[in-house]
Amino acid sequence: MGRLGVRLAMAAVGLTLLAGYLAAAYLGYLGLYWLWTNRPDLSTLVAIVVGVGIVSAYLSYRLGTSQLLAALETNRLPRSRAPGLHRRVDELAARMDVDRPDLFLTRAHAPNAVAIGGAERGALVLDRSLFRLLQPAELEAIIAHELAHLERNDGLLLAVVQGLSRTVVGLVTVALVPAILALSGLARGSAWLRGRPFDRSGPFARLRRLVLSAPMLLVVATTLLVRARSRRREFAADDRAASVTGNPEALARALKKIERAQEPAWPLAPLSSHRESESRIERWLSTHPSTDERIERLAEQAESREQQRERRREGNEGPTVIPIE
Repeated sequence: MGRLGVRLAMAAVGLTLLAGYLAAAYLGYLGLYWLWTNRPDLSTLVAIVVGVGIVSAYLSYRLGTSQLLAALETNRLPRSRAPGLHRRVDELAARMDVDRPDLFLTRAHAPNAVAIGGAERGALVLDRSLFRLLQPAELEAIIAHELAHLERNDGLLLAVVQGLSRTVVGLVTVALVPAILALSGLARGSAWLRGRPFDRSGPFARLRRLVLSAPMLLVVATTLLVRARSRRREFAADDRAASVTGNPEALARALKKIERAQEPAWPLAPLSSHRESESRIERWLSTHPSTDERIERLAEQAESREQQRERRREGNEGPTVIPIE
């Protein structure tokens, strides 16, 4: 086959691809048009979208609890093996608005504690190394921090936010399907017509990448929002733990010890949520704020508590009375 024959064959392939993609895009457009013309009123539509997002998030949250416990390879910690620890968890839960969680042990790659679930039927997973690393008051502070997450239902709220964001991203992606198919056909068809079937630098290909970036930008935006809220809830859990235990210094010491134990021993270690970083992008994507910042806030709380105690002691002493003869 001569060069002209090859070009004609490539042109035929390009036209076939273009026709196929445009037909699929048109069918997608007809489907979306039918859905739009038969849509319920705006309030009902919003209620349906929000309801579907919340239900799917709740189901994934409930199923994810058991899946996470299985993934962590946990073992239930009976009261007979650690009566003192169980008794202290009972006391902390009684002082907080949370049901007493089930206790589990795991053997992770680094010392950590994880709260799973919510204020009702929650679970607390402790890495075995915490018992060697932390003093009793420090371990108590870490447990109070995790109970604060359960008390605030942070896991459920996070699942709902993620579920709603996934629903919105999914709807945007579906709405863009006809445009994506049409641009894909134009990009691939024009590349074959030009005799360069693997060329992805044409204007239609660039426009297609631009359209595809819209859902990705939504994913990035929702991820940043979720991570920002996650960092704020860590501060709130620190404050609650310091308030319940009355010992912010113990929590600060525990955080520092855990951070030191989690420092990667090799340069290609994965990004840790607790690792200090000078990269702004890594800080934005981190689920936890800087440990130094958390420790600084706890130190300020400890200083404030000490000043309040000093003022109370001075007030209890009363004025000095000099007897008059």
